[in-house]
Amino acid sequence: QVHLEESGGGLVQAGASLRLSCTASGGTFSTYHMAWFRQGPGKEREIVATITSSGGETFYTPSVKGRFTISRTNAKNTVYLKMNSLRPNEPTIYYCAADRMESRCAPIVGRFYNYWSQGTQVTVST
Repeated sequence: QVHLEESGGGLVQAGASLRLSCTASGGTFSTYHMAWFRQGPGKEREIVATITSSGGETFYTPSVKGRFTISRTNAKNTVYLKMNSLRPNEPTIYYCAADRMESRCAPIVGRFYNYWSQGTQVTVST
């Protein structure tokens, strides 16, 4: 089994920056595509960013492109999400997800991911 542990969430002011970290234990992290999702009240989880197992390819949903950066350090079994220019009224619960199926490009649909973190809150004040 694979466990994903998040850290880095919190309360910040509009326009501030924050970096989330997600560290995997168990499994073989370097073979997993990784993704960040987020969710607001009463809404479905939505893709934020993906990164392939090697880190060679990334994807960003249009609303965060240019503000957020996904990266990974396989030697530390960790994926990161650097968030700049944070805005109020965006989905606030962030999840890290792992896809053990390396034969495809990193998915942007949540049902293709096998392992999920517990979620961390990112609250942006006005």
